[in-house]
Amino acid sequence: MPDSDTTNATGAATTTGRKRLVSGPGLLLVWLYGVMVVGAVSRSAFQISTEFDRAPLAYALSAVAALAYAFITYSLVRGGETARKAALVCCAAELAGVLAVGTWTVVRPESFPDTTVWSQFGMGYLFIPVILPITGMLWLRRSREAATR
Repeated sequence: MPDSDTTNATGAATTTGRKRLVSGPGLLLVWLYGVMVVGAVSRSAFQISTEFDRAPLAYALSAVAALAYAFITYSLVRGGETARKAALVCCAAELAGVLAVGTWTVVRPESFPDTTVWSQFGMGYLFIPVILPITGMLWLRRSREAATR
């Protein structure tokens, strides 16, 4: 079935063919991604607007993290197979980013005069940035398996 919205007789939007991804543990996942959106957007917006020349790479990477978190949050809330696949790809890209930046900041800390959301694998955010995409991919895989049964 396609991921599409329709309108019922009362004019209220209804979802047809779109499996909810925000149920059970998925609700906690959306909440955590939402918190990360707020944290990463706030951090990067402040740092880019006030001190970008100090550490442009670090602040730009925090903005990239914020975009990834926002896209995944939106996809999880939207639901449906297309959104699930998009969120899965974005979670994999997020994990690759966390691992690359985390490794880079451990091996060459002098490259980053200031930290990013993904520095040291998200240590400044209680390692949530490295745990969240793994959890997200597991949940998205499980939600697909449940839909095919």
